[in-house]
This record gives sequence, C-alpha cells and structure tokens, in this order.
Amino acid sequence: MAMRDRERRGVVLRRRWLAASATAWLLLISPAAANQPAVVPHAEGLDVAIAAARDLPRLHSLLVSRRGSLVVERYFNGARAQRPANVKSVSKSVISALVGLAIERRQIDGVGQPIWSFFPDLQKGGDARKRQITIEDLLTMRSGLESTSNRNYGAWVLSRNWVQFALNRPMLADPGTTMDYSTGNTHLLSAILTKATGASTWQFAQKALGGPLGISLPQWPRDPQGIYFGGNDMLLTPRQMVAFGELYLNRGRVGDRQVLPAAWVDASLEPRGRSQWSEQQYGYGWWIRDLAGHHSYNAWGYGGQFIFVVPDLQLVVVTTSSTATGEERRGHRRTVLDVVERFVVPAVAASASR
Repeated sequence: MAMRDRERRGVVLRRRWLAASATAWLLLISPAAANQPAVVPHAEGLDVAIAAARDLPRLHSLLVSRRGSLVVERYFNGARAQRPANVKSVSKSVISALVGLAIERRQIDGVGQPIWSFFPDLQKGGDARKRQITIEDLLTMRSGLESTSNRNYGAWVLSRNWVQFALNRPMLADPGTTMDYSTGNTHLLSAILTKATGASTWQFAQKALGGPLGISLPQWPRDPQGIYFGGNDMLLTPRQMVAFGELYLNRGRVGDRQVLPAAWVDASLEPRGRSQWSEQQYGYGWWIRDLAGHHSYNAWGYGGQFIFVVPDLQLVVVTTSSTATGEERRGHRRTVLDVVERFVVPAVAASASR
C-alpha cells in the first residue's frame, strides 16, 4: 500500500511539473506575453528544456550536442563541469565498447566464445547449461543465470568473491533465450577483459578508449579480488559522456581515426532482447527506443544518468543526476525523459527541418 501511495504522489508531482512546463512553453513562444520580439524556434525549444531542467532538484547537468558541437551545457544544484559523475549502469555501455576493442585486437575470439574458456571451473560438473554461456549472452543479459541485481544485489556486493557469486547463481533459463538484467553479467565481462588483455579493466579502458577519445578515466571501485566493477560506478564528466555518445553516433570514428569498429557499433545497436519490466529493447549494453518519433539508443544509469543518441538528428543528449535513493527517484527518471522527448528532440528536429 505504501508503494502505491508513493507511486500516486509521484504521478501527481509529475503532472504538476508537466503543467508548469507547458505554461513556460506558452510564455516563451508568445512575444506579446513577454513584450519582446520572438526568438528563433530552435532557441525557444532549448530554452524551455533548460527552464524545465532547472526546476528538477535531482538534476546535475544537461548537455546537448548537435553535429559535434555543444549547443547546450548547463549545470544545476551545485554540479560543475569538471566534477566526474558516478554514471552507474552507463558503465555497461562502456564495458561493451571495451569488449568490442578486445575482440578487434584478437584478445577475445568473438561474441560466440564460451565463457568457460575464462572460467574453467565451469567444466567441473554442475548445470551443463553454464558451459554454453557465451560472451554475447553476457552482453545481452541473456546468460540464463539468476540476476545479481535488485533483491540479490546487497548479498552479491557483500560477498567475498563477486565473480564466483555470479557464476554460482542458478540457471533460470537456457543461455541466449530470456533477457534478465543483471550487473553480474557485465562484472563477468570485466573479469574476462582482465584475463584476456593482461591488464586491469581500468588500464585497458584508459589506453584503448580514453586515449583515442582524449579523456582520462578516473579509477572506480573494485571487487575483493581487485577486478574493476563491471557495469557500475564508473566516473565520467558530462563532457566525457558526450564524447562517448559521439563515438557511437559516428560509428566508432573520432575525427579521421576508426577507434571502435563500425561493425561493432552496428551490432551493439541491433535489438537482441526486451526488458520484461520496461519493454525497452536491448543490444550490447545499449537500450533502444523511439524518442518523439525518432529512432534512438541510450546508455542508462540508475537515478537519471543518460547518454541519448539520435542518429537522424546527429544529436547526443547527456544528463547526470543525484544518485541518492528516495521515493521520487523513478519520477525523476521519467521527468528527465520528458525533458528530452518533449522539448530537446522536437526543438532540434524543428531546426533540422529548416
């Protein structure tokens, strides 16, 4: 009952915010109301997005990049451009890119490689289906292993061996069949990257991805065995998030350099499964959905960390938010989506059509 009451309050707050935003929109587009000349439609829409974003107490940043140029960069609630954000599960999209780079360098055979080649103990009895799990099954959240997320998350991160805990989960489905979101899957990928590259996940990320993008990646938390957390708690500034989104927007290119294979980018953005709770499609660490009628994909982290990429508009939108828990967290995430879908994307689309 308490959960239903919180959901109702969240809906009421969200409706009030949308009504206020609609009023702001009318004021901005009505020269008579403001007693000043009209501004161009592109600026109108983005001004509304900024005004709506400014009213969100959990929002830390809103960045909009069009054709490689930042057209909006705003920070809120004490956030600063230089301060790295905990991007939460946006990290899963970064881990996916690192897997693609390791495959390109032939440090991993390919997405079809079974994971038992990295975890030979899987060959010793137990559920035979675990020996069928592949790299691709981990990337697409279709390993079949019981999730380490949600109700199992606390026990997992308090365990003495995160990799073994994830591998010891019972099989709930055959590999490659059912999507069940689990950070344990991407942590196994981090362990695989460590074994395959001979370097820590952070070292490999810094050299193979950070260097070409011109960014320095801070170290992030590690498990008890020293393996960098795969799929959570990476630290990136909002501008670094934009750079990563533009890497995918440009099919793996940075300037004249092909950093990430274009084929890997294409494969990553092909729908491979669908979330049972959000109904969104999922590729290799990226969520796939339409935004205001435009095909898009996004890296999505707990609490409102987003990298949206809209290819036909040459658009990248980044948001970061407070990761503190609270009953309004889900309402905040939905409101961030509204800002992007109701204001940012239509404004850029209107500009592109002229």
